[in-house]
Amino acid sequence: MTTQQERDLAQIVRVSREIGSDPSFVLHGGGNTSIKSTGVDITGDEVDLVLVKGSGWDLATIEAPGFAPLRRDRLAALLELSSLDDEDVVNELRQASLDSRAPTASIEALLHSYLPAKVVLHSHADAIVALTNSGLSDTEIVEVLGERVLVLPYVMPGFGLARLLAGTDVGGVDAIVLRNHGLFTFDDDADAALNRHRELVGVAASVLSAEHWGNPGTDAARTGALIDLADLRLVISRIAGRPQFVRQSTSARALEFAQREGLDDLTSRGTATPEHVIYTKRSPMIGRDAIAFAAEYRAYVDRQRSRAAGPITELPASPRVVLDAEYGMLVTGGTPRDLRITHDIALHTMDVIDAAERIGRYNSLDESSTFDIEYWSLEQAKLAGRTAKPLVGEVAIVTGAASGIGRSVAEQLLAQGAAVVGIDLSPGVESAFAAEEWRGITGDVASSEAIEAAIDTAVRDFGGVDMLVVAAGIFPPSEAIADLDDEVWDRAFRVNTTAVARIFRATHPLLARSPRGGRVVLISTKNVAAPGPGAAAYSASKTAAAQLARVAALEWAADGIRVNQVEPDAVFDTAIWTDELLRERAANYGLSVDEYRTRNLLRTEVRSATVADAVVAFCERFPATTGAHLSVDGGNDRVI
Repeated sequence: MTTQQERDLAQIVRVSREIGSDPSFVLHGGGNTSIKSTGVDITGDEVDLVLVKGSGWDLATIEAPGFAPLRRDRLAALLELSSLDDEDVVNELRQASLDSRAPTASIEALLHSYLPAKVVLHSHADAIVALTNSGLSDTEIVEVLGERVLVLPYVMPGFGLARLLAGTDVGGVDAIVLRNHGLFTFDDDADAALNRHRELVGVAASVLSAEHWGNPGTDAARTGALIDLADLRLVISRIAGRPQFVRQSTSARALEFAQREGLDDLTSRGTATPEHVIYTKRSPMIGRDAIAFAAEYRAYVDRQRSRAAGPITELPASPRVVLDAEYGMLVTGGTPRDLRITHDIALHTMDVIDAAERIGRYNSLDESSTFDIEYWSLEQAKLAGRTAKPLVGEVAIVTGAASGIGRSVAEQLLAQGAAVVGIDLSPGVESAFAAEEWRGITGDVASSEAIEAAIDTAVRDFGGVDMLVVAAGIFPPSEAIADLDDEVWDRAFRVNTTAVARIFRATHPLLARSPRGGRVVLISTKNVAAPGPGAAAYSASKTAAAQLARVAALEWAADGIRVNQVEPDAVFDTAIWTDELLRERAANYGLSVDEYRTRNLLRTEVRSATVADAVVAFCERFPATTGAHLSVDGGNDRVI
């Protein structure tokens, strides 16, 4: 038999997902909802509760565990206080929870508890925000939306907002519009609260003549020089103090907006709604002068610094959104998730600005109010607990990435936070990994087209190329020199040597613009030092590639690019080792297949993941090492 609390949870989960499924209502974790209920504490006493969305949960996907069960009597007592800082509010919300395992409730939980209706829904609906950011007065907003609507001035979320509401008569009201912030609707019936929310958003959208929000439009061709984009990313990363991804939008809508006249003024009037500043900063950068943008940002922080209650950790002065007439819109961030969120918010902001301008003059929060959110103590506290993976913000190209060593390398680079563009003949490379950080390019590494496609993707999707791992290669069938086939010989050199030279040449300008210095790792072979009989084409072509890498180490050191080689042997979980080839090679040494697999001094089988460990180590560490050769072969007496 289900309890009342379980039935109420089912209701609030359902309507929350309805709200959250519409990005014109909430974006990426925004908004919050609640339902009042009853529960039983450990003593068996019945307790009046408000079940409030917990921090870190997204309304679109929220489940019952995403709601914190808070004691309403405790929250009511807190509202009797004259003041309460945000850290104390968070602490008190945790203490008011009936379940210590529940998430920390939204900072707006006090407001949810105070409102008399059973169900409370809060969104940052684009239409409502555009209406309040258009210059309309409170009276005019009520005239637009109709009866039973209360309009309140902007107050920062938390205790102050809850106290403002507690001192306001909400009798006869079922909706509250918070200027520059969003909408609350409330009712004892969950569906009535949801329908009222949709009704008011629809009315606002109709007045604004707005049907679509955040629509990127058709895909626009991404133009502009790759080198210039990599240069901009380098400057942005230096300002940020760590490597940053930069993504060029494919949105025709964003390109049109970026090419407008007067953007400096239009985009300097603040974010659509306060919390967006965390992802976009108060204003985008117009054009490409990141140095000037950073100087102005630091000046803004200096102007507002005294508003903070104590010392602040200054955020990176680099832009998060760039609007450029040639590139269109660029977004920056430390992870592809950051890029996606910033991109979505920027598109919605464009629509909010345009909608507000159709009926008035767009204007959001002033600089001081923006600073209060951007440097909110609760946001500052999050900075202390953040740890980044070692390759976050960096971009790698990996050849031969669909299987074997190349796939293992790509997998480990992704695990360390890098974005990876993989090239392989197999179409499976495109879906090799589901991560946002992954892009797969089907093509022959020996073709200029495949190399150009990989580089274009790396730069336009992630900003540049920091690491190149050459793992693609072929091992022709065993053949004595006296029986060498010209076509086999030529193909070995085309894939194992010429392709390496081409991708080295093509990536060099980008590697030279890597924020931490470019890194190249060639997957070589023990055959360079100790060739085997019947492997002339393979050994000669791989040796030529090894010499090429050595020359690159000499030539590219001045550009800060490190070039190293990993020399594996007998890695049998790769595509080049068919059962037939394995038998042939074992026979050449007079060994069984099992003996051949572990024919090294340590009597251990070397796997692709073992080799990948060495490759990633060269990418992550050893800043003073170039031209090195690292054997990953279990120990080979001929090499030693």
